[in-house]
Amino acid sequence: ISMNNLNDPPNWNIRPNSRADGGDGSRWNYALLVPMLGLAAFRWIWSRESRKEIEKEREAYRQRTVAFQQDLEARYHATIAESRRAVAHLSLELEKEQNRTTSYREALISQGRKLVEEKKLLEQERAQVLQERRQPLRSAYLRCLGQEEDWQRRARLLLSEFEAALTERQSIYCSLVLPRRRRLELEKSLLVRASTDPVAADLEMAAGLTDIFKHDTHCGDVWNTNKRQNGRLMWLYLRYWELIVELKKFKQVEKAILEK
Repeated sequence: ISMNNLNDPPNWNIRPNSRADGGDGSRWNYALLVPMLGLAAFRWIWSRESRKEIEKEREAYRQRTVAFQQDLEARYHATIAESRRAVAHLSLELEKEQNRTTSYREALISQGRKLVEEKKLLEQERAQVLQERRQPLRSAYLRCLGQEEDWQRRARLLLSEFEAALTERQSIYCSLVLPRRRRLELEKSLLVRASTDPVAADLEMAAGLTDIFKHDTHCGDVWNTNKRQNGRLMWLYLRYWELIVELKKFKQVEKAILEK
């Protein structure tokens, strides 16, 4: 069975056993060999050039990689060096600041101790001055108090007598059986004494008594037997006169000391 194209002219296709039939099969063998050799040569050349290009690219890549690594190492070492310089500078500045802070602290402590000592000295001097001043002032104060003691005694006695008299006057005022004439006589007696007694005049008791006699109308309940529960205004005036007595004592002492 022939594998040739029936449309081709004779001797254009490869026929099996053409050599055995006495044909020219060797010519077709050479015709196939030439393209195959060309193809093989082309593949060899192409492979060789490809290997050269690959090696070239590989070498270029290696060089770029090495250059990149070297650049990274250089940057790394530069960064490390810069960081070390910065750390060293900061350490030096920190040490200076610590030394400066220590100096300031020591100076403040020393200044504080000095101020405390000066304060103690000032307090001692002040206490000494006050002590020196107090001696004559104390003597004058005690002397003035002694001089005022007689007036104070007479004033307290006077207030005690007026308290008893006002309590009796208010009891008569609140009584339903005691005569009004008796109350009026007691009021007149109190007004006369308030006008003539020097201590009562100093306390200006006459005006207060007139106010009490006109306006103090308070009385205890009907069954009240305690005279001290009668009256309101009178007790306020009595307390007021007691405070005036104490105030006059200190005013007289102050006046005597200031005159010294």
